[in-house]
Amino acid sequence: MASPPHTSKTLKLERYNSYLRRLHSTKVLNASSKLIFRVTLLIALVLILFFTLNYPPLSDKNPNHAHLHHHNFLSAALFTSSAGGDAWEKQVRHSSTPKKPNGLSVLVTGAAGFVGSHCSIALKKRGDGVLGLDNFNSYYDPSLKRARQKLLLKNQVFIVEGDLNDASLLTKLFDVVPFTHILHLAAQAGVRYAMQNPQSYVSSNIAGFVNLLEVAKTANPQPAIVWASSSSVYGLNTQVPFSELDRTDQPASLYAATKKAGEEIAHTYNHIYGLSLTGLRFFTVYGPWGDLIWLISFSRKISCKGLWTRRRKAQEAVAKKNGPAQLRVYNLGNTSPVPVGKLVSILEGLLRTKARKHVIKMPRNGDVPYTHANVTLAYRDFGYQPTTDLATGLRKFVKWYVDYYGIQTRVKKDSDINSEHPEESV
Repeated sequence: MASPPHTSKTLKLERYNSYLRRLHSTKVLNASSKLIFRVTLLIALVLILFFTLNYPPLSDKNPNHAHLHHHNFLSAALFTSSAGGDAWEKQVRHSSTPKKPNGLSVLVTGAAGFVGSHCSIALKKRGDGVLGLDNFNSYYDPSLKRARQKLLLKNQVFIVEGDLNDASLLTKLFDVVPFTHILHLAAQAGVRYAMQNPQSYVSSNIAGFVNLLEVAKTANPQPAIVWASSSSVYGLNTQVPFSELDRTDQPASLYAATKKAGEEIAHTYNHIYGLSLTGLRFFTVYGPWGDLIWLISFSRKISCKGLWTRRRKAQEAVAKKNGPAQLRVYNLGNTSPVPVGKLVSILEGLLRTKARKHVIKMPRNGDVPYTHANVTLAYRDFGYQPTTDLATGLRKFVKWYVDYYGIQTRVKKDSDINSEHPEESV
């Protein structure tokens, strides 16, 4: 008996719908397979990139190559990818933990620099916790910075390699460590270099300083900050010796202008956020582990700028926060100016070598004709009183210099030389 017409149509319709469902399922399965494949491939690429950045080839014979310039992308990526690991945090905490009761926990920026390395070791030796931060840029000899880094590691001071303009890094550091103090020494240095690369001064000395203050203002506890200004802020001031009360609105260089801007920025953050800030107007510094490039060889000419006198400065300065929202600035230097000619004469005697002098008229490149510190305020507030004369300080520096660079010279001996400490300025 034949099926009714409507029953036959229903069966055909059900078969057609079943076919459509199977076809749809096949398409969905194919699409899902493609999606899974693409996601797997993406994950694999991410893992390959991660391990490539974190574990560079063993055949790389120059470990410093990736760090000569702080704008190097791979260096930044390497640091960022490793900054959150357990081993990294353990190093950071261990280095910044004080060894004595009521010790400080200090973040030292520019720790691989001359002043920064000396201060870091001094703080560590007295029992404070110290964590360094440095971008190891190439303005000064990177190999000397790496040597200082090794010296700091021997003294259990760990340096985080990173930049002040990396806000996420700064935030991470303050999340890991409750710093009580910041010694901010990182900066783009040099008066004449500002004519070649002005943006680097704005980026480091202004933007970097603001980034640091932005993180510090919300930190708990809120750290007291000691930071490096400069005697360059006195600029074209003709009243000597330079006093903290003198005008500083006539900078002679962009470097000086950025340091003066830093002092005004410090005033703002003190006024609005209650940050305690102490600025140190450093004069010229020198000593063992320093960067005096003009001493490389006396076979080269030394340009003695007309009317130019220098005076050297000491740098003992991290004081505890003695009250709420302090805003202070101090001159740090010696009180007896010394002409460049006398400095050269002392070096000639120490090296037993005659300098080839080329005296020229002072160019308009940002240098100032003289500099002379009044340190009355620093002496009144914390007993600052430099004691090392120029001849003694240079003798210590020259001994370190010729030993470190392996220079063959008949340097005068001094049994009392101790090359472990930086010297006061002239």
